[in-house]
Amino acid sequence: MKDHQQTLEQNKREQPMSLLLKAMITGFVGGVFWSLLGYLAYFFHFTEISPNMLLLPWDIGDWKYGKRGNYLAIFLIGLLSILVALVYYVSLRKIKSMWAGIGYGVALWIIVFYVLNPLVPGLRSVAELDRNTVITTICLYILYGLFIGYSISFEAQESEYMQEQARNE
Repeated sequence: MKDHQQTLEQNKREQPMSLLLKAMITGFVGGVFWSLLGYLAYFFHFTEISPNMLLLPWDIGDWKYGKRGNYLAIFLIGLLSILVALVYYVSLRKIKSMWAGIGYGVALWIIVFYVLNPLVPGLRSVAELDRNTVITTICLYILYGLFIGYSISFEAQESEYMQEQARNE
């Protein structure tokens, strides 16, 4: 009981990060981490698609096909992931189930591979991709959605709990 009270007092003294900022950090970290894992999956031939898929629509030189292009794409995916996390924050943060994050990941996969597919030159349709690529990318998107969803929902519940404790004192 005393430790819990000390934690509450410490949180009052330190200005805690806002939930919105935590969601943005979660988005960036999640985007970088899961796209790095995607690059690793590409490196070991689990998938035909590398993170530089993001750069393919632009004519910026052949360097986009190498390591520099993939690392730049990973960073850009981290930035885009901030937006993805904010969408989750606004729409689904109060859902206390892991299934919301899993569903969010599946929805993102469908958006990327079906809706945005025509915008990426050289990216074949899902029906033309090999089975390993489809399974690997779906799994990565599910885990990414679960990471974003669970992290943001957990922080929202913690924030709610702390505010309730502060009101009760």
